[in-house]
Amino acid sequence: MSHVTYRIVEHDGGWAYKSGDTFSETFASHDEARAAAVRAAREQKVPDQTAMIEYEGSDGEWVTERADGHDRPATDVEG
Repeated sequence: MSHVTYRIVEHDGGWAYKSGDTFSETFASHDEARAAAVRAAREQKVPDQTAMIEYEGSDGEWVTERADGHDRPATDVEG
């Protein structure tokens, strides 16, 4: 099982949550950013339908693969 951590950080004159190198939108307060991160973390745990997905890989090539809608990551929020 994979694991996703959302970190609350200062960003663009406000606050955001960050996962890896990706930032959320900017929020006016730390509390707003944390609440949004908690919602995002909760949504990551919700199972969905198994489906075929397509995305562009880091090498610029398109990848098609089967995504198991019940294989959900563990999540947490820091900050």
